[in-house]
Order: sequence, then C-alpha cells, then structure tokens
Amino acid sequence: MEREALKQQLKQQIITFLNLTPLTPEEIKDDEPLFGDGLGLDSIDSLELIVLMKKEYGINIHDPKEGRKVLVDVNTMADYILANRRPK
Repeated sequence: MEREALKQQLKQQIITFLNLTPLTPEEIKDDEPLFGDGLGLDSIDSLELIVLMKKEYGINIHDPKEGRKVLVDVNTMADYILANRRPK
C-alpha cells in the first residue's frame, strides 16, 4: 500500500476505533501529535491503537517504549506499518 493511502486509511481507522466521530480524516494532520496537545488521546486510547495495529496490520507492540516511539502521529504509525506489517 502506498504511504499516502495508508495515512488516509489510518486516520479513518483512528476515528472509528476510538469513536472520534465528530472528526473527519481531513481534520487530522499527518504530523499532529496523537497525545497531549494534539488529538488529546490518553493511555486507554493508546491500548486501542495497539489493538488496531495488531488486528489490521499484524503488528504486535509489547514494549511500552516501542509504543511511545510508534504512536507519535499518523506519519510515524504509517512508517512503522510499512516497515513491519505482516500479510493477513
């Protein structure tokens, strides 16, 4: 999958998995932080994103330090998926 298409797909999945229905994919910037002052996600949301990565892309994130590096923004998530995804 091409990187831009993956980023659009990720934005839609984030909205769906985290029930952020007032948002549209266009409102989420590729480099907007997912946590803190960006989208304002919390630790429960990070667990949901880890489940999304496993369910949709076959990627297991077990180490919290790795999770903090991956779940920074849509760009870092897409890059990690492209480098590590496993076929379904």
